[in-house]
Amino acid sequence: MSQDLKTYTASTPLPPFRRGVLTPFDPGTRTLPAGHRVAPTFKALPVDVVLDKDVPVRLRDGVTVHVDVFRPAGTLTGERVPVIVAWSPYGKGQGTSASVTGVFALVGLSNSSVSGLEKFEAPDPAYWCAHGYAVANPDVRGVVDSEGDSVLWDRQEGRDCHDLVEFLADQDWCDGKVAMSGTSYLAVAQWFTAAEQPPHLVAINPWEGVSDVYRDLALRGGMPDVGFVRQLQEGSFFGRNRKEDVLAEVEIHPLFDDLWAQKAPDFERITVPAYVVASYSNTLHTAGTFRAWRRMASEQKWLRIHNTQEWPDYYDEANVEDLRRFFDHFLKGVENGWEQTPRVRYSVLDLAGGDRTDVPAPCFPPPEAVSTRFYLDGARRTLGREAPAAAVEAAYVVGVDPDRVSFTTRFETETVLVGHPKAHLWVEARGADDMDLFVLVQKLDAHGTPLAAFTTPNTGARVHDLTDHGATILRYKGSDGRLRVSARHLDPTLSTPDVPAHTFDRVEPLQDGQVVDVEIDLLPLGVVFRPGEQLRFVVSSANLLGTLMPGIEEYVGANAGTHVVHTGGQHASYLQLPVLGG
Repeated sequence: MSQDLKTYTASTPLPPFRRGVLTPFDPGTRTLPAGHRVAPTFKALPVDVVLDKDVPVRLRDGVTVHVDVFRPAGTLTGERVPVIVAWSPYGKGQGTSASVTGVFALVGLSNSSVSGLEKFEAPDPAYWCAHGYAVANPDVRGVVDSEGDSVLWDRQEGRDCHDLVEFLADQDWCDGKVAMSGTSYLAVAQWFTAAEQPPHLVAINPWEGVSDVYRDLALRGGMPDVGFVRQLQEGSFFGRNRKEDVLAEVEIHPLFDDLWAQKAPDFERITVPAYVVASYSNTLHTAGTFRAWRRMASEQKWLRIHNTQEWPDYYDEANVEDLRRFFDHFLKGVENGWEQTPRVRYSVLDLAGGDRTDVPAPCFPPPEAVSTRFYLDGARRTLGREAPAAAVEAAYVVGVDPDRVSFTTRFETETVLVGHPKAHLWVEARGADDMDLFVLVQKLDAHGTPLAAFTTPNTGARVHDLTDHGATILRYKGSDGRLRVSARHLDPTLSTPDVPAHTFDRVEPLQDGQVVDVEIDLLPLGVVFRPGEQLRFVVSSANLLGTLMPGIEEYVGANAGTHVVHTGGQHASYLQLPVLGG
């Protein structure tokens, strides 16, 4: 069904800056000796590693993909080990490429922290082979030398990876147990694969990833924000045949339909043990990671919410050891106390150097979080726990400074917010039949200065330049949300009291003088306010935070006329916040 709905465009060969030492097609088995360096700037191998290069794997529809397998040397003499799959379209040999080393430099990671054998955003074979695991790096359908046409985050990938899992489990060096790990694209692939329920998939480790291409990537809030779609489509999926043209699909399929339904996994079929890692600050992945965590059916699932950026967090030595405890328990049967690990470990951001991490809880939000309404007061421009009796409008003219309205509250005692915020607003468009609304929760210090925090080790001038407006994955400025008002129809099945979800299957234009109520989900947050510090809630027609990534085009809202936010009286708009202790 989805194949008929997809649109394709021609792919192109892997460009030089994406090619690494292991990119050339060179089938066969060889042993990389302990001390080997794939390139001078990378970590030396601590043990002998066997490399099975460009292993052909035939998928159920006859397409052949190629896989590099790194395995412990003991497998040459009969040892059988579990294997970790890293599924993505970035090229299995790109670990030493200029593109990957450039990303490490941007965020402040040293290339010497990895061996260069790893795929981008994937587990490092040097570490895992030294601890009794194999690592499988596929070039997925349509990528580099693999056959077929590539697709982007789709149930087709789940079926393909299902077939790879079962192929690997049947190899004479494998003990029949397969896991998956990785960040971003590699995390998303795990949702899709686990939902296909391959019999030999034992555990997954999704480390920040979208879980609904329509809602998280292409049309967040119903808006066609395709800057990162373009970067992903044009800067990846290099191969010999065709690749999916998601940019065209956004134009052809502006509403949620069967095409987009195939780009969200069947969460209820994800039942394997899962160690999920999330953050509040990744404006691409945060919503999707928490959604998948909430909706997956796994009874054995753990969530850790960190306070940095996914790549430094993924390769942090302590975090790698923590992940190995999880895999050792489920893939090797090691009684290491993993099951006593708190089901949730969350962070509380201070944005001034005092973050708390690994706060234990049985669930997220923690049980002591109370959803608390803070009502907008258009007269005083404040937030309060009592709805104003008088009806007051707060309005701005689109494209004219300030092009926004905001509301503040000052906390007299220490206040901690952990959970899902949402905005319930009564709005009106004058001189237009629609509104693209952007909302933001900011932390201000006691003097009213907005606070922010870099998420990466690199805080140099270049990162300042990139993040003054945009590149939001590198600098956290608060919890944001967005909604095109004509897409306001709520999905009664998916919505919860704390997290509204929209169907995005219809367009409901505004009529002249019509006041409508909308619910807007904001990204989950965990933040502490000290006495005297303030919270600011902003409503605007402008893209308040800018782009997700460096170097991509910024979406500009489709707006005109005057936007009116109604407050008090019969139209008591409010911001709902998860306050610990209420």
